Amino acid sequence: MRFGRVVLLGLCLCAAAGVPVWAVITGSEHDFSTASWNSSGETCVVCHAPHGGSVVENAPLWNHSLTTQSFTLYTSGTLNAADLGQPTGTTRLCLSCHDGTIALDSFGGSTSGTNFVANPIAGGGDLNSEHPISFTYNDALATADGGLNIPSTTTSGLGGTIADDMLFNNKVECASCHDVHNALGTGGNLLVKSNAGSGLCLTCHAK
Repeated sequence: MRFGRVVLLGLCLCAAAGVPVWAVITGSEHDFSTASWNSSGETCVVCHAPHGGSVVENAPLWNHSLTTQSFTLYTSGTLNAADLGQPTGTTRLCLSCHDGTIALDSFGGSTSGTNFVANPIAGGGDLNSEHPISFTYNDALATADGGLNIPSTTTSGLGGTIADDMLFNNKVECASCHDVHNALGTGGNLLVKSNAGSGLCLTCHAK
């Protein structure tokens, strides 16, 4: 099962390595149930709505405003990804708070929120210093690069292969490394696995 995100009747499920863990968002950095700007007191409603949510790729019942920011992308002479472009899929969802242009409380049809995330990772739309995202990572890229593990056969440490557990439509996205529903502290910073000894990095990078 691909590392997925599902919301069912207001309960948040994180499917890691095919094993469901219910409501693990509670107590995490993404639990906004006690935020002063969240009058509903609900945990999931900031991002998801059980009724009336928008149809957005890889976003079950999406309930938050989406960013329209144009981003400055990562560049490197050693980057072999051919389709690196503006963030798409689940990454666009993450950036809809973390680019600093959309307020946390712009949800449920509201676009006039005033509470913004502190220290946005893409302030001013600059992603040049961040890991490249929204690009295709397949066996052909790994072979051409020579420094990447083959995603279709390399185990992720999460129960399946890199392709199965960490890619979205065969692309690297923010959620390839970060689990937004992770309150368990698996590796800190909402990582899908520990990066002790660069373990997370070395899942994909053959160094």
